Amino acid sequence: MLAISGNARIFLFQNPIDMRKGIESLSVLVEENFAGELLSGAYFVFINRVKDRMKVLYWDNDGFAIWWKRLEKDSFRLLGINRAFIDRREFFMLLEGIIPQKVQKRFKIA
Repeated sequence: MLAISGNARIFLFQNPIDMRKGIESLSVLVEENFAGELLSGAYFVFINRVKDRMKVLYWDNDGFAIWWKRLEKDSFRLLGINRAFIDRREFFMLLEGIIPQKVQKRFKIA
């Protein structure tokens, strides 16, 4: 079970990533694309070319942590996600393989 707060910032890299990359290489990519965000507590999602593997890098107050998920069947669906920032609901739908036809929020936070 992943515990991600509702106000967490989650960044999705649009370009495929070589899954052999470790913390150092991934953190360089984060700094190049999102300067100043590396140690902010944000989550950075990387997906490989085949879209069957995902890594999530984040700073956990005293060091970096990586989550890694490998699908045995099918692939991660990125339909409709064409931006770098995703919310927690979109992240969990991506993890679960849900393809939303239309996502509608009940209310808008100002």
